[in-house]
Amino acid sequence: MSVTVLQEKCDPKNALDRNLPYTAYLIEYTDKDNLLCYDIAVSSKAVDLFDHYYDKYKKGFKKFTQTEGRLSPSQWNAAKTKATPPPKKKGKPKPPPAASA
Repeated sequence: MSVTVLQEKCDPKNALDRNLPYTAYLIEYTDKDNLLCYDIAVSSKAVDLFDHYYDKYKKGFKKFTQTEGRLSPSQWNAAKTKATPPPKKKGKPKPPPAASA
């Protein structure tokens, strides 16, 4: 069971971002203080997402809907973890010029 929470207690308008993966869901639930909250989470299977949130909030879990994300998960991971390129290696140092006599 693999659930990654991208944003906790966020604005539901964040789910309109098309740069999210298409496996991202907007989860609606009420917390301990009966406040309506929203999370954005990613999971390979929707059932894993349901199990995670139902186990966590029980009766406070309301629903989950798919976000407007359009990227495939592999493209989204690649864009998210884009590393800086390693520094270029320099060639061998040149020996100092020979002194002429």
